[in-house]
Amino acid sequence: MDKIKIAFLTPEYPHPKTGNSGGIGTSIKMLSNALISKGINVSVLVYGQQTDALFYDNSIAIYQIKNLKLKGFSRILTQIKISKLINTLYKENKIDVVEAADWTGITSFIQPKKCPIVIRLHGSDTYFCELEKRPVKFLNKFHEKRALANANKIISVSQFTANQTNQIFKINKDIKIINNGVNTTLFKNDDLLGSNEQIILYFGTLIRKKGVFELVEIFNKVYKINSDAKLMLIGKDSGDIVTKSKSTWELMKPLFSNEAKNNVSYLGKVSYDVMNEYINKSTICIFPSFAEALPVSWLEAMAMKKAIVASSIGWGKEIIEDGKNGFLVDPKDHELYAEKIILLLADLNLRINIENEARKRVENYFDINAIANQNIDFYKIFER
Repeated sequence: MDKIKIAFLTPEYPHPKTGNSGGIGTSIKMLSNALISKGINVSVLVYGQQTDALFYDNSIAIYQIKNLKLKGFSRILTQIKISKLINTLYKENKIDVVEAADWTGITSFIQPKKCPIVIRLHGSDTYFCELEKRPVKFLNKFHEKRALANANKIISVSQFTANQTNQIFKINKDIKIINNGVNTTLFKNDDLLGSNEQIILYFGTLIRKKGVFELVEIFNKVYKINSDAKLMLIGKDSGDIVTKSKSTWELMKPLFSNEAKNNVSYLGKVSYDVMNEYINKSTICIFPSFAEALPVSWLEAMAMKKAIVASSIGWGKEIIEDGKNGFLVDPKDHELYAEKIILLLADLNLRINIENEARKRVENYFDINAIANQNIDFYKIFER
C-alpha cells in the first residue's frame, strides 16, 4: 500500500511566488517539510493567486490557483474550479485527501466526487470575532459552519479552539487534537549571537487582536522601572478594524511615552529565514494576544530558549506551565504583565531556568517530527 498523499488547501503559503503568508501558511510549510522528510507525498493548493501555475518547493507540489472573478459569483465559481482540480488530482492518484483551514469556510461548496475533505481548526473568522467580542459577517459564519458540517473529519490545533468552535457553531463534532509544531533543529539557540542588551521582542502582525495596544501600555510601565529595556517589534503592519485606520503602527506610535518611545524600534516584516537570528538576539519575548488558536510564534521563541510572557487566555495554558517554562498573564493587567517582564530582565538565574524549561517543553510536546507522525497516523484512515 502506498503512503498517504496529502493536499493542503490554503489562501497563503510562504514563498516568493505565492506572496505574503501568516501563521496558517507557516504551519503548513513546516508540517509539509516534515511530512516530505518521512516519505509522504504533499501538495499545496494555494487559491487567490495572480496566475494558475505549478512549481515545486523542496519536493512539495505547489498549485497556484487564480480566483475566477464575476461580480456576485466569484466565490462559487472559484470553488467549482477548485473542486475540478481536486477531482483531477484524486483521479490521477496524486492526492488521497484534502485538508483545508476553517478560515471563511472555503470548502463550504467544494464537494469532490470521491476525495475526502478534512478541516483543521486554526481559528475561523467567527471564532476570532467571538474572542474579540465583535460582530461576525453573516456570510462568513454561514460558510464556515457549512464547511464544518460537510467535512469528513475535523482536526484542531488546540483543545481550547475545538471547544470554542463546537460551542460557537452549536455543533457537537468529534474533533481530533493535533497541536502545531516547530522545527527544533532550525529553531535552536546559538549563544554566539546573543546580545548584552535588554531586548524585549514581539513578533507577529501588528493588529488589535494580538494585544499590540496593550503592549504599548505595558512597555511604558516597564521603561519607568528599567530605562535600559528596549522594545523591538517585527511583523507586517495591518489596518485597524475599530478605527478603520490603514496602519496599526501609526495608531501605536503616539501612545508610547515621550521617554519610552526612544527605546522602541519597529523593523516591519522580515524574512522567515532570518527570524531565528532576531529571536536569538532578544532577551525575552512577549505575546499579549487576545485571540489565537495555538501560535507557532510562541513555540519558536521557546525552542530558541527564550523566556516568554504571554496571554493567559485559553490556548496559552496548553503551551505554557505558568512560572515553570514561561509566564501567563491577562493582557489587560498591564501592571502584572510589566512586573513579570521586569523580573525576567533583572533575575538572570530565573530567566536561564525558564529558558531551559521552555526548550524542554517544546522538545517533549511540540517537536515537528513528533507532530508529523501524529498527522500521518491520523491520515492513515484515508489510504486507498
